[in-house]
Amino acid sequence: MTKITAEHLSRSAVVYVRQSTFYQVLNNLESGRRQYGLVERARQLGWSDVQVIDEDLGRSGSGTTRAGFEKLLTSICERCVGAVLSLEASRLARNGRDWHTLLEFCGLVGTLIVDEDGIYDPRLPNDRLLLGMKGTMSEMEVSVFRQRSIEAIKQKARRGEFFSTVAVGYVKCDGDRIEKDPDRRVGEAISLIFRGFAELQTVRQVLVWIRQEKILLPVLQQGAGKQPILWKPPVYHTLHHILTNPVYAGAYAFGRRGTTVALSDGRKRMIRSIRRTAASWEVLIKDHHEGYISWEEFARNQEIISDNANGRSYLCRGSVRRGEALLPGLFRCGRCGRKLQVHYGSRGTHTQRYACRGAFSARAEMSCISFGGMRVDHAVAQEVLERVQPLGIEAALMAMKNLEREHSERRLQLENALEQARFEAARAYRQYDASDPENRLVAAELERRWNERLVAVRTLQEEISQLEADQKPVIASADRERLLLLGEDLARAWNNPEVTNETRKKIVRLLITEIVVDITESTIHLIIHWQGGDHTRLEVRKNRAGQTRWSTGDDVIGLIEAMARQMPDKSIAAVLNRSGKQTGRGNSWTRMRVCSVRSQKGIAPYQEGERKVRGEVTLNEAADILAVSPSTVSRMIGNGLLPAQQLCKGAPWIIQEATLHTEQVQREASCRRTRTPSSHDPRQPTLNL
Repeated sequence: MTKITAEHLSRSAVVYVRQSTFYQVLNNLESGRRQYGLVERARQLGWSDVQVIDEDLGRSGSGTTRAGFEKLLTSICERCVGAVLSLEASRLARNGRDWHTLLEFCGLVGTLIVDEDGIYDPRLPNDRLLLGMKGTMSEMEVSVFRQRSIEAIKQKARRGEFFSTVAVGYVKCDGDRIEKDPDRRVGEAISLIFRGFAELQTVRQVLVWIRQEKILLPVLQQGAGKQPILWKPPVYHTLHHILTNPVYAGAYAFGRRGTTVALSDGRKRMIRSIRRTAASWEVLIKDHHEGYISWEEFARNQEIISDNANGRSYLCRGSVRRGEALLPGLFRCGRCGRKLQVHYGSRGTHTQRYACRGAFSARAEMSCISFGGMRVDHAVAQEVLERVQPLGIEAALMAMKNLEREHSERRLQLENALEQARFEAARAYRQYDASDPENRLVAAELERRWNERLVAVRTLQEEISQLEADQKPVIASADRERLLLLGEDLARAWNNPEVTNETRKKIVRLLITEIVVDITESTIHLIIHWQGGDHTRLEVRKNRAGQTRWSTGDDVIGLIEAMARQMPDKSIAAVLNRSGKQTGRGNSWTRMRVCSVRSQKGIAPYQEGERKVRGEVTLNEAADILAVSPSTVSRMIGNGLLPAQQLCKGAPWIIQEATLHTEQVQREASCRRTRTPSSHDPRQPTLNL
């Protein structure tokens, strides 16, 4: 008692209250009562001003940030605290850093430390030594307790009997074992997730589909005691957790996540969400219990989810995305091993190009390889069709089964929900019927609950009735026959406009693991790695510089080059349109388009009088020179009497002027002018008018 002076009593006494976890706060009530009881002891020791700091209830003392402890240190440094009361040293700190910091501050300002054993003055050597030993023992104690509990947990986990929580879809039974939840609605909902992922191949697409169908999934309500199941619309985290949890494959796994220590603001911070690979799990027991899927299907799902992680690794394929390119994520550079990226042309175009950007990003060098994608996509698609053609009929029948199954999924979920709602309504009625009718407070509440259950039953019945009213044949007989025909001819089904590009990409990814690609000057070399281990070598001719699918045909270029020596651009456009020729984009010809092609190919425009210099005349000009009709000149050309050239149908006839002065042509023209028979047969009479 002599350690307490008037100076100590002039300050406040602070009672520091702390329990390590919220579970202790809720359940270890006696410890809380003992700590708050120190207020009375402080008053008995002579303090009239007693304050309580309990902001750290539910917080560990092992180096984590504690607002209450920081507040205590601040008050001590301000010389406002005469004594700190706590049950024991472990309440104040669980590590040497915090404990010795507290002792140092208390010794500097003359603050006492009081526990159930006595009163200590940190300025006295003996008390300082005793307090230091208490802190060391407290730190050692928590280390021993932690080590014992961790080893006990690991030993139990090695037997497959440790469960901190039980995943939704399973219940804990006798003997520290788990089994499938007997609730059929829960089991059907979990199975629905795995069936949807097997078809859609991405977690997000499964989420979108379930949300669109308005299907509710079971979740466990957090809290102490038995965890009731709630039915809610799913979120991405819920689906991802179910699809990546090995418990649904019938396996027991322990140590899937690790912990690491980081320093934050000079304090230790535990990070407990480090995901480990399956090879580094501490315990893995396959066939531990009945699963919703097989372990092989679970492993395949993990590969798909890992591959869908766009941008996480240059080795993964990435998920299926929008775009016209058929093979993004499958190409791998044959020179540096990196994944090729796809690039599209300007807005409104559908051209794509694959390029390896590894060297460009890492060493500021040019891309390893780069090539146009349309011709390669078409060649690989043909290889895929040749592989799956024998399975066409089977695929068509499977598609019909999938349509029928998808149509029944919604109804099955509603029927399960209705059955559960009827059970809950019947239970609510039994509770209401068993209550004392004179106790109106209880009876009214039970009646309200019963009415709520009846409303839920009625709502589900109406939804099922509406679904039946809107029900249409899943697939008509005509569509069934058409689907079977498409199964026989997969090429026609592949090119069907109703087939989306995302569907084609999914088919390709089911068959192809990756494609190693390299290019030479004129050829693209492909090695296709098929699922199952087979390989196929394929060579595709590379487009020449400037050659695209929009390029104008060489035959049309030749016509324009030839006709440019005969007529102006406007006349050339008219001739090309009459002959049915089109531009590279499928448009008709105009003067500007002809001029553009000439400029690109370096073809000189037509100059007036150019034909006259070369001694060439048209059919009409030849008729004027010979003083005959154009039809006469046309017959002379058709009979082979007059040599002439026509570049294409609809183009003008080009005649050398010198051929018009030959004796045979002049005699034929003279006969036509005198209206004499063109034949020299004497029996042929003349027509005299």
